[in-house]
Amino acid sequence: MKKTRGHLFITGASRGLGGTLASSFWGAGWRVSTMARNIPPIKSGGILRLPGDVRFPKDLFSAAAAARRKIGPITVWINNAGTSGWKDLDEIDEEFWDQMISTNLKSVLFGSQAAARHLQKGGVILNISSLAGKRGSAKNSVYCAAKFGVNGITQALAKELGPRGIRVNAICPVYVKTPGLKSALRDPDSPARGKDIEGYLKKFAAGQSALGRLPEAREVADLCLFLASPAASAITGQCINVDCGVLPQ
Repeated sequence: MKKTRGHLFITGASRGLGGTLASSFWGAGWRVSTMARNIPPIKSGGILRLPGDVRFPKDLFSAAAAARRKIGPITVWINNAGTSGWKDLDEIDEEFWDQMISTNLKSVLFGSQAAARHLQKGGVILNISSLAGKRGSAKNSVYCAAKFGVNGITQALAKELGPRGIRVNAICPVYVKTPGLKSALRDPDSPARGKDIEGYLKKFAAGQSALGRLPEAREVADLCLFLASPAASAITGQCINVDCGVLPQ
């Protein structure tokens, strides 16, 4: 039987960046469990797909336990689920706040709590944050608040879980062209104002990135694979940009 590298559990992996992360780890020899809304609890393509909503901690705990029973000990956990959204300050209401914070921030805290119940020495937590967790932008205050919070959780848990031999890092991409991003940019409040999404992204890349392009999902996956590996055994508490030089640090 082929030896696997470990067991990855990832949230929000039904499409987009999460789907690329799941397939990249699977292709690299990992066992993979995913959790997303409206996914039946069956194996598909060698990947265990479990139903659950990251806004509810009980769903995270239940899915983690099911993954442990069906596949074995979890060694890497990726908090990937998230949603983008823009609103003028005057138009932000509690419903928008609760939706954005629950999906982007609360899910990371309780996902990490679920992970910590299963991970042993050598375990890894990776949080998919954003460049918006390092700098603000107009009409993006709630999303920025959530992603700044993700980076804070990452740094705090690296200190808290480090004595147990568990590493915690965050990945901070700029725009990655996924169906979810394109859908979000169709909002009239978005920087693209809902028009010519491809044109907006092309102009943004040309004007703001050092490399004149935007990162691809596979490049985010490559960094996650590295951070999950023994080669990154001294790296924890870091919030690493994948932005083609938009925000050099």
